[in-house]
Amino acid sequence: MARTRNPLFRGVDCVQIPVPDLEAGLAFYRDALGHELKWRSETAAGLRLGKGKGESELVIQVQSQRAETDLLVDSVPRAIARMTRAGGKLLAGPFEIPVGRVAIVADPWGHPLYVLDLSKGLLRTDRKGRVIGVGRRRRKA
Repeated sequence: MARTRNPLFRGVDCVQIPVPDLEAGLAFYRDALGHELKWRSETAAGLRLGKGKGESELVIQVQSQRAETDLLVDSVPRAIARMTRAGGKLLAGPFEIPVGRVAIVADPWGHPLYVLDLSKGLLRTDRKGRVIGVGRRRRKA
């Protein structure tokens, strides 16, 4: 019988979807589909998934043509160590991002997984949702 451990993945941080134009993406996902704007920068926007105070986001962005799902972990370096000890491997990173770190790891079958920590805090926004900085408070998954 396997030993009980704390799960590595705390939740889904975000699902990223590339769009060719941020305004067109907002018109579709926010205006037509009804997802509330949480934050916005020049190249990306975070929209609330579901109703209420859920923390998972739908992030539309113009920086990359790659769709990805980012899984929240407590610490990217510890997640890399745990994944590799368990038979996975590091594909890329870790990389610094405004809110923390991210890395791409693979399970033993080669499926890429994006792991992200919020070691620098959450994005801070003004009343219109524009990003004005990064806070020090970490959210719970």
